[in-house]
Amino acid sequence: QVQLLESGGGLVQPGGSLRLSCVASGSIESILATRWYRQAPGKRRELVASITSAGSTNYADSVKGRFTISGDNAKNTVYLQMNSLKPEDTAVYYCNALVRWGLGSRDDWGQGTQVTVSS
Repeated sequence: QVQLLESGGGLVQPGGSLRLSCVASGSIESILATRWYRQAPGKRRELVASITSAGSTNYADSVKGRFTISGDNAKNTVYLQMNSLKPEDTAVYYCNALVRWGLGSRDDWGQGTQVTVSS
């Protein structure tokens, strides 16, 4: 099992920046990919960005050019750098790990961190 701990959320004005961190512990070697999701009140949870163990990245159209996902293997940490933030980016952001599990895979989740973009 993989444990995930997010940090870095907070209140920021439109146009500002935040960097979220996700520190993984446990069965690190079994992580296939790490992903950031977000969920706004009354909306479905949506995938924001992902990074594979090989370093390949992918982004939702709504954040392309503004958000960057990166990893530091030495620190077992994945970051989400968020620039040019908009009020519609307000949500709880969750770190997710796709983990090898037997012959298949499973999802492990962090507890989430609140991001609020408001003037």
